[in-house]
Amino acid sequence: MLEVEVIPTRELGNRSYVVHDGRTAVVVDPQRDLDRVEQVLEKAAVGCGLVVETHVHNDYVTGGWELARRHGVPYALSAEETVSFTCRPVRDGERLAVNSLTVEVVATPGHTDGHLAYVVTDGEAPPAVFTGGSLLYGTVGRTDLVDPERTEELARAQYRSARRLAARLPDDAAVYPTHGFGSFCSVGPSARDAGPVTLADERRRNDALTEPDEDAFAARLVAGLTAYPAFYAQPLNRKGPGPADLAPPEPVDAAELRRRIADGQWVLDLRDRTAYAAGHLAGSVGIELGDQFSTYVSWLLPWGEPLTLVGESGDQVAAAQRQLARIGVDRPAGAAIGDVPGERAYPRATFAEAAARPDGDLLVDVRRDDERASGHIPGSHHLPVHQLLPRIEELPRDRRLWLHCAGGFRASVAASLLERAGHDVVLVDDDYAKAVEAGIATG
Repeated sequence: MLEVEVIPTRELGNRSYVVHDGRTAVVVDPQRDLDRVEQVLEKAAVGCGLVVETHVHNDYVTGGWELARRHGVPYALSAEETVSFTCRPVRDGERLAVNSLTVEVVATPGHTDGHLAYVVTDGEAPPAVFTGGSLLYGTVGRTDLVDPERTEELARAQYRSARRLAARLPDDAAVYPTHGFGSFCSVGPSARDAGPVTLADERRRNDALTEPDEDAFAARLVAGLTAYPAFYAQPLNRKGPGPADLAPPEPVDAAELRRRIADGQWVLDLRDRTAYAAGHLAGSVGIELGDQFSTYVSWLLPWGEPLTLVGESGDQVAAAQRQLARIGVDRPAGAAIGDVPGERAYPRATFAEAAARPDGDLLVDVRRDDERASGHIPGSHHLPVHQLLPRIEELPRDRRLWLHCAGGFRASVAASLLERAGHDVVLVDDDYAKAVEAGIATG
């Protein structure tokens, strides 16, 4: 019997897996909040026999080393990786036995140099292949994270790895990638199938398997790369990260919040953007809690500086804290829960209202470069939200700024940051498609 339990992390666009035979499990690419993994093991009534990592991840902090330590089992990682902790180094072609399961190691360089896939079989069911950041659903993992100057070289390696892996597996092999469900580690949008997906499905739709020309594939992959979050540069996974600390943060009152803001510390308001715009603490930053929360916190705010959370409830703060722990922001400096002083507010507007703005006001497009290239509002100024803080002096202080993105989330973050810096702002909280339909925007 071969069973696969999926542990999705929707907020980062990733999945971890527990594959077992009814007695013993192999855990693949676990995230740092291991209580979710332990719950799956307990529910399935199986023990953990092996933890495997497809690669040293950039987009989240692994729980692999800690999980293996807790259960006293091997932690398998490519022998090609350089890490500062003890693990079970594995190489292409090795086979590991875990009760009735066999785990075959397949080198699939491209996303990283030491990237591996793991083919798990029980001798009866079709194999399950865990592909990490190599062969994703409909696409592949990006190849510019190791070294931007090696992007094309690794794109070609990615192409060859995907085809080599596919050539050695049957059509009914089930494919289980780690990235690709909204992760910035994928190249372009990937299919978000609930799964399982078979190799036959990927043979029909995956560019690495349908494109017969390696040059054409590499050119398309490189052209499709977009910006990725700043925290990807943190080398946390090479150090053997410890457990996530999810204990409630220290309570902070309004007076202490104001003191921290006055000292230049970051106070982060988790409420939805409508509530934040209607009234918030002066000097706070609004990043509403949702699927994009941790990505933009890590992308925008200075790494390692104290961060205080403001939320409507303890559950909201706890959810934010869990997301932050997954990317290596271990302990908030404190949290305030309940009513928020409504000292500041700014207006929200539609794209139609933005089109009729006064002549002296400036419309600022905070979308990514690739979004802007596919269509924009004539006369708007372009400053991607992830570049806002280092380039903030580009924006005039004597003009009112109307901020827009594709749906309102990123524009709301930009509005809060700019208001914090003393700008007069309006949040365009509207769907960009409406601007296109109305002829206000191209695209």
